[in-house]
Amino acid sequence: MPQPQSWAILGGGILGMTVALRLAQHGQRVTLYESSKELGGLASAWQLGDITWDRHYHVTLLSDSHNRSLLRELGLEQELNWVETKTGFYTGGRMVSMSNSLEFLKFPPINLIDKARLALTIVHASRINNWRALEQIPVEEWLRKWSGRNTTDKIWLPLLRAKLGANYTKASAAFIWATIGRMYAARRSGLKKEMFGYVPGGYARILARMQDVLQRAGVTIRLNSRVTAIRKSDNGVAVKFADGSAITADQAIFTGPSSTAADLCPELTPDELRLHRGIEYQGIICASLLLKRPLTPFYVTNITDSGLPFTAVIEMTALVDPKQFGGKHLIYLPKYVPVDDPMFQAPDAEIQTTFFTALKKMHPLLTDDGLLAFKLSRVRQVFVIPTLNYSKKLPPVRTSIPGLHILNSAHIVNGTLNVNDSVQLAERSIPRLLTEAPRPKAAYAPA
Repeated sequence: MPQPQSWAILGGGILGMTVALRLAQHGQRVTLYESSKELGGLASAWQLGDITWDRHYHVTLLSDSHNRSLLRELGLEQELNWVETKTGFYTGGRMVSMSNSLEFLKFPPINLIDKARLALTIVHASRINNWRALEQIPVEEWLRKWSGRNTTDKIWLPLLRAKLGANYTKASAAFIWATIGRMYAARRSGLKKEMFGYVPGGYARILARMQDVLQRAGVTIRLNSRVTAIRKSDNGVAVKFADGSAITADQAIFTGPSSTAADLCPELTPDELRLHRGIEYQGIICASLLLKRPLTPFYVTNITDSGLPFTAVIEMTALVDPKQFGGKHLIYLPKYVPVDDPMFQAPDAEIQTTFFTALKKMHPLLTDDGLLAFKLSRVRQVFVIPTLNYSKKLPPVRTSIPGLHILNSAHIVNGTLNVNDSVQLAERSIPRLLTEAPRPKAAYAPA
């Protein structure tokens, strides 16, 4: 039997953690390196006022089979609380519910014919298997064909702009296909109801359990380990860190953004560098608010009116029992932006004023003293823009540097970047990683 190899997993998000666990379970010697002081990446938790909860909003769908399987392995799936949620729209300066078939029929922005075409679009998309053909069609062109001009202008384009900004013009129809597919599967699994789930304690609890399982599986965890360079070595892959330390591992898997991979790995071939630098990312400014009182019964309020500084309102306590937050109410206000958006440099106080003023416009009964806490998360590279013919531009996981693999969210082809897709990517990549990994010339040698 071949001797186990040493693997350095560079990046401690959900993808890196899952890869590390599976490799260790296959008998490999694994060290997981994370640049921050805690594991989790985009799924990490933080302190907001006097509560600890997810830094970004996350839910589990009934159809999220990969995430649910991992939670089962962690002993947490049976603790999932399933809740039927409602969806709202802020349109024409007022709140409108669209949480069931009757409300859909009454939905004011579009007429009955438009609604019929919208429903047909969703059903048609849910039955498409050949997503490669959709990659060749601009998303707006495809939506106008199936939903018509009025529905596209009043419903689809505001939602696309909310997620992609001006970059929606670069996206293919595969993006909306993937989005519809996940939500349609969730409703099908939920007997036509929108059922979302959460683990009490949120991702802080999930990640703590995951860290414990990793360590019991033999994974060594190194936090505060920011990578500064990845190069070839006679003995494997040489990795340097910001604190001046260095390692050499038989195999290394970098799980960060492709643009970062290109910066850290100058010895990649010109073609590899071109492919990684060609991956375009969308960023996010996400505000978390603790309020004294609830705003609506809606888990998500989609915004079709222009002029608001955020792109949706996520009312987490329409899903999570407010007892989890000491009776307070948790709200997320996300704004998806280009990686170079000026808002990344704006003072927190300025964004707080802008966001809260707009939220009070939407909810006139909300007052300044109703805000208990406000905190901002800024991430420049959150998810990849699914450009035309995206799958043909994807960099390979195995690189020209012997032993180096670059596996990241860019490899979630036509997904929507959620925990389930990240776990699925990790699971399906393990067999190939183990098969394609070249045999080492020497054992692991920390410097």
